Amino acid sequence: MSTLRVDIVSAEHEIYSGEANWVIAPAVMGEVGIYPRHTPLITHLKPGEVRVSAVEEGEELLFFVSGGMLEVQPHQVTVLSDTAMRGADLDEAKAEEAKRRAEQALSDRKADFDEARALAELAEAAAQLRMIQKLRKTGRS
Repeated sequence: MSTLRVDIVSAEHEIYSGEANWVIAPAVMGEVGIYPRHTPLITHLKPGEVRVSAVEEGEELLFFVSGGMLEVQPHQVTVLSDTAMRGADLDEAKAEEAKRRAEQALSDRKADFDEARALAELAEAAAQLRMIQKLRKTGRS
């Protein structure tokens, strides 16, 4: 069976690099599934989870991305994101606080208010919290 080379990179460092059977990512047009020999594709990602069926680990790995870009070549998948982390590294308290701050900014609407930024922060925090709840339900870390 053929595999894909998968690289998940944040602005700070590489999060994951390895061989995978498949990848599922949160593209802006909807969730996309990528298997070996996929048609080349470049698309924007929205905040959410990237799932990787890792060959070496023998299991599905979960990663959070704050958005970014997805590049697909027949045997290579690259995820570039400002913020990316393993699902187990998500901090529920920080995500709740970020969500609260974004909701507060949206309700206050002061003179220096940046609605697009507040909405983006709210979407990112909500995606983190959804992923934390999913991990809790499935008993994964």
